[in-house]
Amino acid sequence: MRSYLLLLAIGLLWGSQFIFMHQAVAEMPPILVAAGRALCGSLTLGLLCLFMRLKSEHTPWRTYMLIALLDATIPFIMVAWGQQYVDSAIAAVVMGCIPFVTILMAPLFISGEKITKSGLLSVVVGFIGVLVLFWPKLSDGMNAGLVGAVAILFGASCFAIGLLMIKRFAKDHPVVVARNILISSAIQLLIAAPFLIDLDSLTLPSQQATVAVVVLGIFCTGLVYFLYMALIQKAGPTFASFSNYLVPLFGVVLGALFLGEQIHSTTGVALMLILGSVAMNQWAQQRRNRRESLCQAS
Repeated sequence: MRSYLLLLAIGLLWGSQFIFMHQAVAEMPPILVAAGRALCGSLTLGLLCLFMRLKSEHTPWRTYMLIALLDATIPFIMVAWGQQYVDSAIAAVVMGCIPFVTILMAPLFISGEKITKSGLLSVVVGFIGVLVLFWPKLSDGMNAGLVGAVAILFGASCFAIGLLMIKRFAKDHPVVVARNILISSAIQLLIAAPFLIDLDSLTLPSQQATVAVVVLGIFCTGLVYFLYMALIQKAGPTFASFSNYLVPLFGVVLGALFLGEQIHSTTGVALMLILGSVAMNQWAQQRRNRRESLCQAS
């Protein structure tokens, strides 16, 4: 029961990020939203590492800087920038594409990893889902909404590559890895911010926008990663991966409930196709794992 509660909490926290992002970018430049999110998230995980007495021992900081660029810095900016032009529901569905981007890129980063027939089929189904999601905007020609959606897809792809780099290069405790990535990302974003925005034109954001950034960092970035690691330790990575279904689902539902967004038919169809592609790949992965277990047992 506790594992299911953790899974629901992870889906809810990650799925709600799009609501808070929507509120934050309405008043703040995307790079400042991204920087605030990374800073609050790194502080949260830093306190957790102190409490758990965890230290960085194996992975050099220059490696963390490279991973952070792909796993946090670019995705945080792209999602924040894209949500200026698209509904939170569309952003949530696009972020659901992370698993099948990982399938395509895994052979480049993990030795022995191959794209299977089932994996390729799931990618095709997921890509069809993306086309269905983008179709209303594609039919209208190049516009801000289409560019915003593509920016979020690019951010999701960078995040997927960053996850693969973590598996290959990061050797510390998972919570330490997340903390160091967010620290590196916060440094990158704070250094870049003065060059990308006009500081003289900035106005003080409202309390609502400020709280949205803080919640993004503490709960939707720092705390949720800690819960995800706890779920993996308690129930295993396969069970934890079911959050891939809940995040876009919660994102769509919460956007409709709290932001009054209309869920268009294309968004619903795209959501089902993308979640179906994830389910297809996970089912095939579980079958492979069972076969390997039987072979080793014999």
